[in-house]
Amino acid sequence: QVRLVESGGGLVQAGGSLRLSCAFSGDTLSRYVMAWFRQAPGKEREIVAAFSWISSSTYYSGSVNGRFTISRDYAKNTVDLQMNSLKPEDTAVYFCAARDGTTRTSSSEYHYWGQGTQVTVSS
Repeated sequence: QVRLVESGGGLVQAGGSLRLSCAFSGDTLSRYVMAWFRQAPGKEREIVAAFSWISSSTYYSGSVNGRFTISRDYAKNTVDLQMNSLKPEDTAVYFCAARDGTTRTSSSEYHYWGQGTQVTVSS
């Protein structure tokens, strides 16, 4: 059974940085597309970034492109999200997700989810 556990959220001032980490267990990480989603209060869950091991390709939403970087650590079996130049509108619960197949941007197409970690950016 795939298990995802996020860590690294917190409170940061606008312009600051945070690094989120998603620990993967229960299967072979390279089989899965790994993604980060976020959900702000009253809003739908939206994709932030995704990485496909099969195609070695990355996806970033327009709102974070150039500020966020998704990366993987083979030794630790983790997928990280480095978030720079944070803005108050980045405030949300961030979720790690995995799907077996090709990259998709809809949350409904991801099979496995972590519990989420809160990121709060103050102005």
